[in-house]
Amino acid sequence: MGCLGLHFSLSAEEVETLRGFDDEADRVDYLHETLEEEYFEKHPDRLAESDKAWDAMHRALSDGHLSWDGGEYPLNHVILGGELLCTESDFIMVLKTPDQVRDVAAVLPGISEADLRSRYFAIDPDEYGMELSEEDCGYTWHWFQHVREFWLRAAQEERFVLFTADQ
Repeated sequence: MGCLGLHFSLSAEEVETLRGFDDEADRVDYLHETLEEEYFEKHPDRLAESDKAWDAMHRALSDGHLSWDGGEYPLNHVILGGELLCTESDFIMVLKTPDQVRDVAAVLPGISEADLRSRYFAIDPDEYGMELSEEDCGYTWHWFQHVREFWLRAAQEERFVLFTADQ
């Protein structure tokens, strides 16, 4: 199933390895064959799934659009903001530094369910590609809570955050 979002809490050494690939396909292979296997098996506490809710989550926390640089920092870095490590149209890989992780983690506790709901229902449904609904809003809130807890742990541990999604 495509379009599933994943956040990884990475060490500096893992980031150095990711950045060291000259070929993006090799970088994506390393992610799938090494990092995903290791994190799902050995470090599930340093991983946050967001299913397909990452799209609405990004739109709600930024400017309503699905863009790399829309919205205001640091909320626009929860999903798509940051250093692009893959520019292919079928895969998203965006890295956030420990300083950015701290900034994001500092603002996320202030986002209540009512705040996210208000932001969600401000999204343009035509651009989103589906009707806005209470069910989808609840789905987005459910996954947001997991992602928020993940960010707080990553900031406490002073780690990088990598967001990925297979398009």
